[in-house]
Amino acid sequence: MVYRSQWLMLVSGFFEPLFYLLSIGIGLNHLVGNLHVGGQVVSYATFVAPGMLATSAMNGAVIDSMFNTFFRLKISHAYDAVLATPLDVTDVALGEVWWALARASIYAASFIVCMALLGDASSAWVVLCWPAAILTSLTFSCVGLAACTFMRSWQDFDLITLIQLPLFLFSATFFPISLYPHWLGAIISFSPLYQSAALLRGLALGQFQWIMVMRVAYLLALAMVGLWFAAKRFRQILVP
Repeated sequence: MVYRSQWLMLVSGFFEPLFYLLSIGIGLNHLVGNLHVGGQVVSYATFVAPGMLATSAMNGAVIDSMFNTFFRLKISHAYDAVLATPLDVTDVALGEVWWALARASIYAASFIVCMALLGDASSAWVVLCWPAAILTSLTFSCVGLAACTFMRSWQDFDLITLIQLPLFLFSATFFPISLYPHWLGAIISFSPLYQSAALLRGLALGQFQWIMVMRVAYLLALAMVGLWFAAKRFRQILVP
């Protein structure tokens, strides 16, 4: 209901993936050329698009679960009023996660449509990227919600940027993980954004492997741990 009067803020999330895909397709795609991925030859834009989808899902989830939650938790104290109702702290945590997923589902669908229209989707299986992107948002929403409870002031969010930027640059978003030194690739393979990007890339190209099940399990497990910890922290902060 609040976003009915702030619809421009909601719709603006559609333009981020569009600008990403256009800039890569028009510029870098012609400079880099084609890549070999799992025995397929794909354009650079086709390789990068799933990574951009994963990054977009991460960024949207972090903004919703951290910045907005911090304002309601530490500035407006909106949750104090919520807890005066029959809802408890677990409901508060779930509510924030569900809202982040609601926005993520819209943005992920728009991103996939842009991929298809710009020719960056080489397989009809790209439709499976939609639930996978929502799973990515779930993971980062739950982890972000837990991390938000430790934020003391707005300055602490600089630490979040310090984490997000390396994830964005080094999670095999722009080039294959095989190009890294072996020791660095092993570290990056534990990154949730890498797991998401690899999962989305495999789905977008129609390359199904058993390791995809492990990637889904990894993201789900991280989400459940984050949600449990977030609810625990909310209880410590909000319940006297």
